[in-house]
Amino acid sequence: MFDFNSDCKNKYYTLYKKLREEILKGKLKAGEKLPSKRKMAEELGVSVVTAELALSQLAAEGYIRSEERRGYFVEEVYSLNTPPRLVQKHVNKERKPEFKLDLVNGNIPAEMFPFSTWARLIRLVLADCGEHLLERVPCDGDGELKQAISDYLYRSRGIDAPPRYIVVGAGAEHLYGIIVQLLGRDKLFAVENPGYLKIASTYSLNGAKWVAVNVDGRGINIDSLISSGADVAHVSPSHQFPTGAVMPVSSRAKLISWANGRDGYIVEDDYDSEFRLVGKPLQSTYSLCPDRVIYINTFSKSLAPSMRLGYMVLPPALYERYINTFSESANLVPLFEQKALALMLNGGYFERHISRLRNYYKEVRKKLLNKLEGVCEVDDTGSGLHLVAKFPNLASDEVIKRKAAEEGVNIKCLSDYLLAPLEGVEKCAVINFTGYK
Repeated sequence: MFDFNSDCKNKYYTLYKKLREEILKGKLKAGEKLPSKRKMAEELGVSVVTAELALSQLAAEGYIRSEERRGYFVEEVYSLNTPPRLVQKHVNKERKPEFKLDLVNGNIPAEMFPFSTWARLIRLVLADCGEHLLERVPCDGDGELKQAISDYLYRSRGIDAPPRYIVVGAGAEHLYGIIVQLLGRDKLFAVENPGYLKIASTYSLNGAKWVAVNVDGRGINIDSLISSGADVAHVSPSHQFPTGAVMPVSSRAKLISWANGRDGYIVEDDYDSEFRLVGKPLQSTYSLCPDRVIYINTFSKSLAPSMRLGYMVLPPALYERYINTFSESANLVPLFEQKALALMLNGGYFERHISRLRNYYKEVRKKLLNKLEGVCEVDDTGSGLHLVAKFPNLASDEVIKRKAAEEGVNIKCLSDYLLAPLEGVEKCAVINFTGYK
């Protein structure tokens, strides 16, 4: 069968390992009958008890099976180094293409993340907070972070958001779910078309109904919103994704009038407001009507998506409803990260980081615009981290994406973000330039 040193110690375990190795390597095939314990003992020069112990251990672990009056047979066992056939089939499937340049998924370049600052703040939190880090976090977030966010919003956006009404959450999708629970699943949510697809899917996952309302050059079409019968409008007025449209104050006024007349609410998704690269940040809709607007932002674009840390500012009536509903729930964002972020905001580190990022992205945008000059028509408002490039001379969106893929570039078009049919979005590529070099 195989060489076996009868002088070795712990003979039963040595025999067990040898047999297991032969099975895993496939030298002993599935279904093959093993010698009886007596014959094995005779061939290998060990006692019957030693052979019986080794075979029993292998049977217990599923390497072999015992059939009454027939003996031991090898089971079908896959080596840890050799995936089973089904897994192998999956591995051999055609892989997704690897791109040299990703203009779809926006992530901050690793070299732009403030690792040294974050590490220093983490050490300060450990030194200053100690056992406090083990305590339960209030449902709406740590008080220090809420105050820090309030101060930051006033400094950077001119938003007067009382810290009491700020709720810290584990990213935008988590906050969307909370909004559904606060406003009720019987409400109809209007979402922008084209738009960020996860908004509609998250509302659906939380049991809410939604309706797609078309976007034009002024953001969500207010007349279409009114006729949709929606109770809640989820909008991104400062820089609509993916069209890049900026909602003028006249449209915002009509939007607020709709909310007041409908007894409805506006969800203002200010997802990349820190990155207005031309001019000053625009006034928020929340500042115009804090009683009807839920303001949402996250640190995904400014720090890292993996942090899963965002916040919303609720109207007073909805905040009271939130406390009554979630007072017994724990906040999902670790206190450790909340404390560190509060230090980052209070110490001015975050704003210096944003300033550095803005300067970096300004140069990236400038380089990209020079590259696109004469190649396509660019629709760029100077806000946010993406722009729209129109290719009127190309046949279709599929041609645009295929030509880009041939050059190793991952790209999407406006049509990829449609929730309902809409004319006038053909041959328009959406370029997220955070990954552009």
